[in-house]
Amino acid sequence: MSVPDRRDLIADAAISTVATAGLRGLTHRAVDAAAGLPAGSTSYYFRTRSALINACYLRLAELSVADVDRWAADQGGPDLDSAAGALAALLHHWLTAARERQLARFELSLEATRRPELRADLQTAGDAARSRAVALLAALGAPRPVPAADLLVAWTDGLLYDRLAGALAATRPLPEVTELTTVVRRMLEAALST
Repeated sequence: MSVPDRRDLIADAAISTVATAGLRGLTHRAVDAAAGLPAGSTSYYFRTRSALINACYLRLAELSVADVDRWAADQGGPDLDSAAGALAALLHHWLTAARERQLARFELSLEATRRPELRADLQTAGDAARSRAVALLAALGAPRPVPAADLLVAWTDGLLYDRLAGALAATRPLPEVTELTTVVRRMLEAALST
């Protein structure tokens, strides 16, 4: 495993900061501390707070696409059962090991609704994952893979939000992969019939 470059290290620390302290806690100084870097390191690479937020979007997209690509490679053949099992495993990963990244993504997405200058990087980040959903659904035989992918992405985002930040998130146990596989299979079947 390679050592992350300084920009990635800073972006990862910024994502962690957003997940734990919210956007109010995202300062250059806080990111320096979280990354274990000397004071001023973050501002050297990302001069403004907007540049730091954009770095978060792009890094989140890079990590999410890498997760999706690993998931696609593990999926096996392009059949509904394989796809449901693999996507359920991916969602479980995002709900557990990559939980912090998802929380930061939700926080950053809300910020982009209030700050138009941030929307372009948010869209770039979302387009990469969405294109992979289109490819999956096309491989599964969706007659209209683009609108089907829009639904699948919305459903998976809704599930992630509900289980990580929704009203019952603190009291409801995280779903097991088997439960997620059942839910994902239903989502895929519905998306394929769109």
